[in-house]
Amino acid sequence: MEKMWSGRFSQSASSLLDEFNASIMFDRELYIEDIEGSIAHATMLNKQGILTDKEVEDIKNGLNQVRSEIESGEFKWNISDEDLHMGIEKRLTAIIGDAGKKLHTARSRNDQVAVDFRRWTLKKNLSIVEAIKKLMREILVVAEQHTETLIPGMTHLQHAQPTNFAFHLAAYLSMFKRDIARFEDSYKRNNISPLGCAALAGTPHNVDRKMTAELLGFDSVSTNCLDTVSDRDFALEILFNISTMMMHISRLSEELIMWSSYEFGFVELSDEYSTGSSIMPQKKNPDVPELLRGKTGRVYGSLMGLLTVMKGLPLAYNKDTQEDKEGVFDAVKTAEISLEILKEAIKTMEVKPHNMEKACAIGHLSATDLADYLVEKCDIPFREAHFITGRAVAKGEELNTDLSQIEFKYLKEIDSRIDEDVMEYLVLRNSMNARTSEGGTATERTKEQLSFFKSFLEE
Repeated sequence: MEKMWSGRFSQSASSLLDEFNASIMFDRELYIEDIEGSIAHATMLNKQGILTDKEVEDIKNGLNQVRSEIESGEFKWNISDEDLHMGIEKRLTAIIGDAGKKLHTARSRNDQVAVDFRRWTLKKNLSIVEAIKKLMREILVVAEQHTETLIPGMTHLQHAQPTNFAFHLAAYLSMFKRDIARFEDSYKRNNISPLGCAALAGTPHNVDRKMTAELLGFDSVSTNCLDTVSDRDFALEILFNISTMMMHISRLSEELIMWSSYEFGFVELSDEYSTGSSIMPQKKNPDVPELLRGKTGRVYGSLMGLLTVMKGLPLAYNKDTQEDKEGVFDAVKTAEISLEILKEAIKTMEVKPHNMEKACAIGHLSATDLADYLVEKCDIPFREAHFITGRAVAKGEELNTDLSQIEFKYLKEIDSRIDEDVMEYLVLRNSMNARTSEGGTATERTKEQLSFFKSFLEE
């Protein structure tokens, strides 16, 4: 089949080249953006006197018919057409005749694909933001029920200080809020129109780039055409944003995996989002968070793949850039399903406060409170207080007793300056609620944090 660019060639392309060169089997994902971009381009050409009223009407009607054929499954995608742009233009010309051949006036596939892919990516930035917000709302629902539920706060995966479960979940709300900011910033930064840049240097035709930018929802037009047709920063940004978001999802998934184990027993995932073993009938495996952990690596691969493609490209467009789409399409799809299934897994999981609070009685979580008591009440320098507290912890280990439950007489033996009021400092719930600094774990502060996130989500 004759290529639209075949005038310069004396031999037909080999079938092997057709298969190697074509992108139509995956870039057809952009058909809506391509058709909308072509309608905007034709509308502008008509305003500028380059297309007649009849020609632009035929083009619009023909493109709408093509869209209907694609959405009904009637449209035939042919690998010999190379990409969706050629496939759609060829079908348009078959429907309306020579007017279809005029559509490409003052336009190149370089700025055409830049428009299509940029608009698709910008839309996905915003749709992912909405999906993150839905996940945050489900986390908030759980968190609001557990502002007083004690859970061991950890560093180095060792018991450190008592916190509440809502405070722990609020840490993930903070992460996801930053993710939203990144996606929204990327949208604003990249919402500029490439249309009218043509191949790389602009066009001699009297086009109105601002008009097509407005018709397509862009905030402005790009500044330099040479940069614009080869720019894929917007694609790299969404891949980075998804990678960072998936890293946050993976961290939460790791904790869900640990928390659902017998060793922790803090949560139980719903049967709907768990699987069993082929050989061990007692098993209930946390496959959802495990897969989320694994898919994070998959998304990282897409980011590194495109960074590697772009790193050595001279200006302007190069065919290497055809490799920009599949990784982005896959990463976006992965992000969308990951956010949805994590939301449902959290919505349906059972939280076990008793086990969380029981775990707080292991590891001397109120040790810092004893040191603070020695500083505040006994006027002991912190370094000395730290040493005294270490001795108290050692005594607890000797007695096989957590510091929160140790008898006062043993503390008095360690340092005579300690009075009986120290026992209130060692109560785990008092320890948690003592941390009233802004952003702290005290229940009142945790409720403030949840209120902040709730207001953010209602904006």
